[in-house]
Amino acid sequence: MIKSSFYSENELAEIGFKQFGENVKISRKASIYTPEQISIGNHVRIDDFCILSGNISLGSYIHISAYTALYGRYGIIIEDYVTISGRVMVYSQSDDYSGNFMTNPMIPAEFVNVSGATVSFRKHSIVAAGSIILPGVCMHEGACLGAMSLLKKDIPEWTIYAGVPAKQISPREKKILEMEKRMLGQ
Repeated sequence: MIKSSFYSENELAEIGFKQFGENVKISRKASIYTPEQISIGNHVRIDDFCILSGNISLGSYIHISAYTALYGRYGIIIEDYVTISGRVMVYSQSDDYSGNFMTNPMIPAEFVNVSGATVSFRKHSIVAAGSIILPGVCMHEGACLGAMSLLKKDIPEWTIYAGVPAKQISPREKKILEMEKRMLGQ
């Protein structure tokens, strides 16, 4: 018998997530570290070759595309209806590159200086392919980040940003809020 490309509900339970909801599809090719710190809502899909590590909270109706990495040492919060496209890197932590400290996980703690802050993705935010998001950033409701962008500051609600570093491009329409209500039968 050929196994599904995604873990079964029983297999997800065996992984040891802090919590996971209904209709969760996680690729067997994804790498999950510290599952006891990861909460997953309903209707979530995580594709091949993703890395999830650290304190991560995923809401519902979320898609995380292939080759995306979420490094959540200081926390990553992803609310409902968020899409993260392929090859996105999200860092809630950063090493000190000043030369006053060493950098890598194999170095004893007394010789490194890691800092960070929670990264937040509010409802209906979307990150396009190949983007990098740095510690402490919040993508507010409906915010959109264009492909191959570097985000190092918050994006206001219903705004599209893009570039290196990311800058405001235009406002974003809110029609998806009507779709959300129809989808939920309201």
